[in-house]
Amino acid sequence: MTKIVVDPVTRVEGHLRVETEVDSGRVVDARVAGEMFRGFEAVLQGRDVLDAPVITQRICGVCPVSHAVASCRAVEDAQGLTPPPNGRLLRSLVLGANYLQSHLLHFYHLAALDFVDVTAVLAYDGPRADLRALRAWVEQEVSSNRILPAAPFLPRLQGDYPKDAAWNAAALAHYLDALEMRTEAHRMAARFGGKMPHTASLVPGGVTARVEHEDIEAFRAGLVRVRSFVENAYLPDLAALVARFGAYATVGRGVGRFLSYGAFEEADGSAWLPAGVVREGRFEPFDPARIAEQTGAARYARGTPRHPARGETRPEPGRAGAYSWIKAPRYDGEAVEVGPLARMMVARAAGVPDVTRAVDEALGRTGLGEQQLDSVAGRHLARGVETLLLARHMETWLDALEPGQPSVAPYDGDPSGAGYGLTEAPRGALGHWVTVADGRIERYQCLVPSTWNFSPRGDRGDPGPVEAAVLGTPVAADTRGLEVARVVRSFDPCIACAVH
Repeated sequence: MTKIVVDPVTRVEGHLRVETEVDSGRVVDARVAGEMFRGFEAVLQGRDVLDAPVITQRICGVCPVSHAVASCRAVEDAQGLTPPPNGRLLRSLVLGANYLQSHLLHFYHLAALDFVDVTAVLAYDGPRADLRALRAWVEQEVSSNRILPAAPFLPRLQGDYPKDAAWNAAALAHYLDALEMRTEAHRMAARFGGKMPHTASLVPGGVTARVEHEDIEAFRAGLVRVRSFVENAYLPDLAALVARFGAYATVGRGVGRFLSYGAFEEADGSAWLPAGVVREGRFEPFDPARIAEQTGAARYARGTPRHPARGETRPEPGRAGAYSWIKAPRYDGEAVEVGPLARMMVARAAGVPDVTRAVDEALGRTGLGEQQLDSVAGRHLARGVETLLLARHMETWLDALEPGQPSVAPYDGDPSGAGYGLTEAPRGALGHWVTVADGRIERYQCLVPSTWNFSPRGDRGDPGPVEAAVLGTPVAADTRGLEVARVVRSFDPCIACAVH
């Protein structure tokens, strides 16, 4: 029995530790741990209720729009506010732009480097000046042993990186191109969000930005550029990765249960991507009352499982048996996976035509079977499919905007009440629950995607989704955990969110 510890897991948001036991070349036990405590929920107590969307966006600089949307919807539910159609559409557009940059960030700048030999740039002598500049920079860093300034490239885990020069050069070129596409997506989000990260215009009741023809067309021009990159670079790169690393179509199977809260408001308030649960391959309606957070292995005061509406944040760092600052949410007492794969699984099981067609086309293009979606390769593929579908569907929201019409409702909220807001962040199901008394926040709880996915053991000792996915992973003796890191990063960890 060999212990392999990856600590910290690099190229993730926040501080993550993964500890595994390996026997006969396979992982037989795993523990994932969030390594810090932040306490946003405690910070919010006593604050003016309108502060909630501003403060909760600071939980994460990668996905702040999702927190703004969930927080606004929670306050609206508590105070009886209804955004106008323009407000709903603008939120979906800003959130969609944030999704585009986040998904490109994950693939090219966080996860793909597990499958690319970055040192191959040292031999590059081709026509692209930006790649030659990258080569010179890496040469300087390597020669001077300045490891930290060379992040995210060095240090790295050893492993079976491809030696194909054309593959590595193309991947690194798209790494640089994706930086420009992320900048474009940020510009799009800032056009209606006021700024990025941490929008200024998303408020309870809608969005304070005006809807003008020139802003619609400027947003559309950026969307066309990003969509072109998704179609001509991202999806082909995904297909090439799946073909080159076909073994990962059978590695990383999680708990086999999937949850989505539904996402992206249409003008009438319906959701473009549906809410639902998939268990044993069957679709079920989603019931928020079935959520409960457990703390058996989390560094919080232990008690009976609590619904987030009654949740508490009482840190207990030295509690025996606890190993993570992430709570253990369960749906009907079971761990469930959330994220792009879950959204595609739920939408497909619910019979959404566009999603079903796009997923089936991706499976045909890559040669994966339907059962192989629940894998490392499947998660990457689902994220790419969602990116393409979203980039196409955002055109309909632009077309539905009505210049000159209001985008925010007058604020005339009840001073007291309770409510919740559910949406989907790029990484999965996100919920905020608030209780308001005399205009002040009495209780606030967040349940975020990486809390679901990176949960520790539950009260019954059952593993969280990532812990389950790591089990059975084949590990070469000399890699020090690269294979494990590939599984973990396929979930796109955001541990800063998970420990909020």
